[in-house]
Amino acid sequence: MDELASEIYELVKTKMEEQGAFDRDSYDQIVEETIDYFREKGKLTDDDNDEFIRDELDEMFETAVDELADRK
Repeated sequence: MDELASEIYELVKTKMEEQGAFDRDSYDQIVEETIDYFREKGKLTDDDNDEFIRDELDEMFETAVDELADRK
């Protein structure tokens, strides 16, 4: 996973934990919100491949749930 996707992933996990949202639909929504946030802050530009980042994050769903479960 590239550095930008890793940064987004960490924020997604934080939001999941804060919101108690551990299902797939919530994960997908948080990913979209976080990508939008990064775009608003200028960390994501038109030169970045949003689809590739989404695909990487999509593959990380189970890992995110497992990592958050380990924290409890």
